[in-house]
Amino acid sequence: MGVQMRPADGAMALAEMKEFAGFPAATQRYIRRALDVGLGRTDAMARWSRDVVEAASIKAQARIYCRLDHIREHLPDDSGLDQMEPFFAPLVTISAFDLGQGRLSNFAAYRFLYERLVGGGVRPWLPGAFCAAAALPHLHPEKRRTLLQSISEAAATAPGWSNRQPCFYPEWVDKVDTTLAN
Repeated sequence: MGVQMRPADGAMALAEMKEFAGFPAATQRYIRRALDVGLGRTDAMARWSRDVVEAASIKAQARIYCRLDHIREHLPDDSGLDQMEPFFAPLVTISAFDLGQGRLSNFAAYRFLYERLVGGGVRPWLPGAFCAAAALPHLHPEKRRTLLQSISEAAATAPGWSNRQPCFYPEWVDKVDTTLAN
């Protein structure tokens, strides 16, 4: 059975790579930076900071992302409302921060990032967290409109969600001088 799963994993990874490639360059950069901060993959400050403003943003992101461990620990097993409060409020807070950075311009980019930051089990909660964060007053009204219009009816009203873990986690790739390879 494990052998049969490998081609499906490969197809899913390819689909995830294509989805990531469809995001604007600024969104791709922000997702890679957020994953470095949220998953502790590398020194995000050294890799991603281009100026003092971005350095301050990365520091703030690291402070906000300290809640990720709590979110992962409190991820509800079902849709029970009694398990929601300790999980959902911190998820909306982190989501509001990320949407406020202006690099996640739609639900697809948000979903892509949060499936990797929290795990596949977060999918049922993402439409609600996204809508809650996108409706908060810290965003400009036009930005709120754009974000809220980006979530499809199908995503908002899905009858069920997969809890499959993502296959593709985008990382920094150094440029390669192809003239040396010839």
